[in-house]
Amino acid sequence: MSDSLDFGKQDGLITAVVQDARTLRVLMVGYMNREAFDKTVSSGHVTFFSRSRQKLWTKGETSGHYLNLKAIQTDCDKDALLVLAEPTGPGVCHNGYESCFYRTLQDDLWQETDQRVYDADSVYGAKQ
Repeated sequence: MSDSLDFGKQDGLITAVVQDARTLRVLMVGYMNREAFDKTVSSGHVTFFSRSRQKLWTKGETSGHYLNLKAIQTDCDKDALLVLAEPTGPGVCHNGYESCFYRTLQDDLWQETDQRVYDADSVYGAKQ
């Protein structure tokens, strides 16, 4: 399964765009290595490779806001993924929003155009 994907272009990683399977809204972008891809498929919970922590992490393991896998598609080059998932929490973004894409460029400034849907500090702890 993962053997047919091209993990060679980005140091063993593939970009994974996560889309809500029901609304089709883009929720977040992460990276998967071969192990994260295989764990996603076998567990049904979307799992990524954290570049900053250099380890696997399953979305929801801290917050409880899991992404339940519905389908995975790959592009023509087999070096990027579109992950269709069902979110279990009010939001995916660690800043308290439904989507990580909550800012819109307006008049040359990034404006927050979505409302927060949960208190991120109570879920993840106060920011350092």
